[in-house]
Amino acid sequence: MDYKADIEFIRSKQNHLGGNYWTTDDNRIGKGSPFSARDVAIILSELGFTAKDDELVGIATKIFNTQRPDGKFRITPSGSIYPCHTITALRALCYAGYSNDDRLQKTFIHLFEIQNKDGGWRCNRVKMGKSPETDVSNPGVTLEALDAFRFTEHCNDDKRLDDAVDFLLNHWQIKKPIGPCMFGIGSLFMQTEFPFLRYNLFYYCHTLSFYKQACKDKRFQEAVKALDEKVVDGKMTVENPNRQLAGLSFCKKGEPSELATIRYKKLKERMAAL
Repeated sequence: MDYKADIEFIRSKQNHLGGNYWTTDDNRIGKGSPFSARDVAIILSELGFTAKDDELVGIATKIFNTQRPDGKFRITPSGSIYPCHTITALRALCYAGYSNDDRLQKTFIHLFEIQNKDGGWRCNRVKMGKSPETDVSNPGVTLEALDAFRFTEHCNDDKRLDDAVDFLLNHWQIKKPIGPCMFGIGSLFMQTEFPFLRYNLFYYCHTLSFYKQACKDKRFQEAVKALDEKVVDGKMTVENPNRQLAGLSFCKKGEPSELATIRYKKLKERMAAL
C-alpha cells in the first residue's frame, strides 16, 4: 500500500509547535502528541523510515541534545526529571534506529539502577505511602522500558527484565488501576491501538512477545488469545487510534491495517518459535 499521503500529512506538522523536527522553540520533545518528536519517531519508523532518513536524523539530534551526562533525558527546559521522561526519549531513539549508539548505554545502565523492587519503573511524583495501589510501579512506563530493552542484548539475558515482565503479567491478572498514574486494564485498554503510543492490549502483547518468559506464561497466552479475537480474515483491525491519526491510511479507525497486521503476524511467529 502507498502511504505517501500519510507521510506528507505528518511532514506538514513538522513546524507546528514553533521549532523544527516536531519540537517547540525551546526544544520540548514530548509536547503536541501525536505530532511530537517523540511520537513521530515511532510513527515514521512504522512507515519504513530508518536512521538514514533526514527526518529521523533530525529528531534523534533533538532528543540527544536533551540527554544529561548521567544518562537521563530532560525533555522539558525546567522542572523535575521523571523516569517516564527518560524512558520515552530512549524508546523513541530505539525506534529511530539508535539502540546501539554508545550514548544510550549509560541510559540503559541508569534504568537498571532505578528499577523498583517490584520489577517495574515508578515515577516519584506521588510519594510512597499514599496507598498500596500507588506505591507500586507504573505499568505504562514499565511497558515502554521493556519496549526499549527489547532492542538490546539484555533481552532474554537478564533476570532484572524477567522481573519487569512478571510485574506486567501480574497487572494482567489483577487489572485494577495501579502505580502513581493509576494505569488499569479495562474496556479502553482492550481496544486495539496502532501505532504503539499508549498502554493497550496490542502494544502490551507485541512488546512482551519478545520475552521468552512471557511467551511461556499462561497469563500472557490469555492476553494474546484476547488479541486474536480482534483479527478478521487474518488482518488486524485498529479500533482506537489516536484521534488525530484516525483518518490516515496506515491506521484508519475501524479498518484493517496492513502494518498492524505485519506486527501481529511477527508476534505470533515469535511465540511459535519457542
